[in-house]
Amino acid sequence: MGFRPEAIRGVGVDAAGAVDYRLLRMSIVADYRKKRLDRDEVCDAHPELVRAAREVGEPTRLECPICEEAKVVLVTYVFGPRLPPYGRCVTTRAEMRALSTRTDELAAYVVEVCPNCSWNHLARVLPVGGGRSVSAPRRVRPAR
Repeated sequence: MGFRPEAIRGVGVDAAGAVDYRLLRMSIVADYRKKRLDRDEVCDAHPELVRAAREVGEPTRLECPICEEAKVVLVTYVFGPRLPPYGRCVTTRAEMRALSTRTDELAAYVVEVCPNCSWNHLARVLPVGGGRSVSAPRRVRPAR
């Protein structure tokens, strides 16, 4: 897979066309731990994203790499035609399955969020819909 904008948005790629951002995550965490980045530079989640993490996010067993006090939560937003311009926050697996059956090509953005310190990182972008048969692509294997 190339790094074309269409691929990152999930357009024209099959279910195997997911983009994983674990290497970038490891780099950011390493820079923070080496004091190259301040905490306010990495803990800058929008208040709505933090609220979504608290209310509808999918808990993980992974400790926040920044505050090391809370577990990170996964929040998934889907973007595409006939969805609001700010995306749709997916709250259940059934909702994701319904979106995956649409003929429109959509992209699911899975964001890792710490509800405690506001750490956030785009974990993965997954193609959804467009005639693909995928089950609920909520789970992301978190980086260690």
